[in-house]
Amino acid sequence: MYTIMLKAKLHMARVTHAVLNYEGSCAIDGELLDMSGIRENEQIQIYNVENGQRFTTYAIRAEEGSRVISINGAAAHLAGPGDRVIICSYAHYSEAELETHQPSLVYLQEGNAVSHTSNAIPVQFA
Repeated sequence: MYTIMLKAKLHMARVTHAVLNYEGSCAIDGELLDMSGIRENEQIQIYNVENGQRFTTYAIRAEEGSRVISINGAAAHLAGPGDRVIICSYAHYSEAELETHQPSLVYLQEGNAVSHTSNAIPVQFA
């Protein structure tokens, strides 16, 4: 049996571009892709913190160091420049893999600069 688990997350990324007349996808700074472990053409989920929109697309590489997060194609109707988004990828893990699995979490601050990284989501308190 396989379980779908969080593989990687870019937390609180700021959308820099929204390009409606583009083939589709989400362009992400290549350094952020590499740091998070999200691969080019990998399916991603995007959660818009500003308006609650949630959508699926795939990642493409933007210029390294550009800090670009560009929502392209039809999804440009769901997120625009300045919106804060959470970008996640998920993967299927076997029972054996679950023993050691840890997601790659990259937390961003203004300008899409990396604040810190982690492999564990903090416990939520009431």
